[in-house]
Amino acid sequence: MKKSLSEQLLKWYAKSGRDLPWRIKGGAHPNPYAVLVSELMLQQTGVKTVIPYFERFMTRFPTIRDLASASLEEVYLYWQGLGYYSRARSLHTTAQMIVGEYNGIFPQNKKDVLKLKGIGPYTVASFLALAFNQPETAVDGNVIRVICRLYRLTEPVSEIMDVIRQKAEELTDRKYPADYASAIMDLGAMVCTPKNPQCLLCPWQEFCMSKGAADLEKIPNRAKLAKKKRCGRVYVICNSKGEVFIRRRTEKGLLSGLYEFPWCEEGELFSEYKIFATEKKVSHIFTHINLCLDIYTFQAEEISLDGVFVAPEALKDYPLSTLMKKVYRAFCA
Repeated sequence: MKKSLSEQLLKWYAKSGRDLPWRIKGGAHPNPYAVLVSELMLQQTGVKTVIPYFERFMTRFPTIRDLASASLEEVYLYWQGLGYYSRARSLHTTAQMIVGEYNGIFPQNKKDVLKLKGIGPYTVASFLALAFNQPETAVDGNVIRVICRLYRLTEPVSEIMDVIRQKAEELTDRKYPADYASAIMDLGAMVCTPKNPQCLLCPWQEFCMSKGAADLEKIPNRAKLAKKKRCGRVYVICNSKGEVFIRRRTEKGLLSGLYEFPWCEEGELFSEYKIFATEKKVSHIFTHINLCLDIYTFQAEEISLDGVFVAPEALKDYPLSTLMKKVYRAFCA
């Protein structure tokens, strides 16, 4: 039955699978670099969002050597808007490792690939399957949902991950692992969706133990984490020339290395200036945090913080997070 399942899924994929700019149907992708870039971009980000960023990124950095020789700030510039900037740092570091330690040739051994920055168990499996057609099993959210519904695994996912991985590995096609990895991801993304799954279009409907079940949309059983709300102040500081002050964030975390308007969660940063409340605010969600910032402003020619005043039209040349772009749009509105 397992062989029949994989064969049916591959037939469905050949006819109905998505055409994506980092994907080649019929085997491994001839350019492992394209797979690497897409894998890092797709961590925590949906396919539709990633496509234009991937195409723009690959146009600017067409090879692993182009990326390795670029500055991190420029990499951030082409990544801005995707969020989770630690992925951009990891990708840049990995490019330098591959060029410096492997002479630009991608390692194909799992142990070596895991040494690369930003590559965990899921990414290494997906990368080796898609880039080198190795029989690895990539288990992401789509795969978890498909496997849990197929075998009607209703226990909390956190408690049965070993079972999910085992069943996913048993189904993996050993002859066409690259196509199979893409196929089962597409099945979860296009057919076996979280809401309103299209069971009648599923190549596995005959074998699915959850088809038609009243609780189908509740499988897999995942505990939802409540988003924590945090608040603070952000300062848009202008000088007499109409320039605005930005600084480069040095703290570790998601936004490390990006430019920002000074902000804080508690207290005030600039008690020595005459500060005005704009009565404007912005909100932004970071995974499990809902951050709300009140916008303040004042005029000054010099700031005690490290940073630079830039003309508003030059802000596009600095990598700003989506949050900071929201701040400036709200301030100007």
